[in-house]
Amino acid sequence: MSFLAALGSVVAVGPLPVNLGTAGNYAILAETGVSTVPPSAITGSVGVSPIAATGLTGFSLTLDPTGQFSTSGQVVGELFAASYAAPTPTILIAAIHDMVAAYNDATGRAPPNFSNLANGAIGGLVLAPGLYNWTSGVSIGSNVTIAGGILDTWIFQVSGTLTIAGAKKMVLSGGALASNIVWVVAGAVTAGAGSHVEGVILGKTSITLQTGATANSRLLAQTFVALDTATVTN
Repeated sequence: MSFLAALGSVVAVGPLPVNLGTAGNYAILAETGVSTVPPSAITGSVGVSPIAATGLTGFSLTLDPTGQFSTSGQVVGELFAASYAAPTPTILIAAIHDMVAAYNDATGRAPPNFSNLANGAIGGLVLAPGLYNWTSGVSIGSNVTIAGGILDTWIFQVSGTLTIAGAKKMVLSGGALASNIVWVVAGAVTAGAGSHVEGVILGKTSITLQTGATANSRLLAQTFVALDTATVTN
């Protein structure tokens, strides 16, 4: 409230923010595994549950003496798995619960401000704050701009897949923050080689960042996350 007061007449535009709960403590969170083709670069924590640490592949893990987490040269942060020592399993159960709750919340928002915009081919568009819904997939074949202020919010509901073509980017404009952007996607999410993603991704299925892709994002998947020499910064 004090921040709003300091900005005077500036008012947030868009849907109420999605509460990630403890899932927001992770740059990457997945239920069935996280894989990397090194060297990827991840800033933030990585968690997998209910799968064991065997679901963290390609990281060259070093288990901490406490047994509660591991480290990796590819991660600025810690890696957690359901097979690690207490209290890690309990903490991960809560995080997965919060991830699914956030997905259900974001999926259930209605009514949309924009329905089936451009039939899902949104490359080249400028996306204002609001709630967007597509009853099929979304493709980004050229750079797309997400434009708004630092308080504004976006929820993109995608019933099918989300595909970002190679070397194409999501671009922020006007002070828009990645933390205020949520992509809630029922199908697979694929970021092509050299592409760039902005915003939290809540994926019902898989999230894949192909060779050299970057994400200013949190990748929260109900199946797995796959990285190929990719960069993720939460």
